[in-house]
Amino acid sequence: MPYIKNDRKMEFEGTGSVPQNAGELNYCFTKVIISYVENHELSYQTFNDIIGAIDSAKMEFYRRTVVPYENKKILENGDVYPNGK
Repeated sequence: MPYIKNDRKMEFEGTGSVPQNAGELNYCFTKVIISYVENHELSYQTFNDIIGAIDSAKMEFYRRTVVPYENKKILENGDVYPNGK
């Protein structure tokens, strides 16, 4: 959840501080989402825009970063799936 200590919240306000853990990363995502909602009407379209952007960013991160990492680990440590399937 995005509930972090107040001193850390202040560090993110306009400083470009880098999140140090999952809670801080969630906080930063949440702040961007709140800002988007504040600048658009509350509507299904706005909610769909946000959820679609989150899903697309997640899938692209997975495709570009996680898959190559996992493929490297398969080569290093062996595949758990029989016959590589």
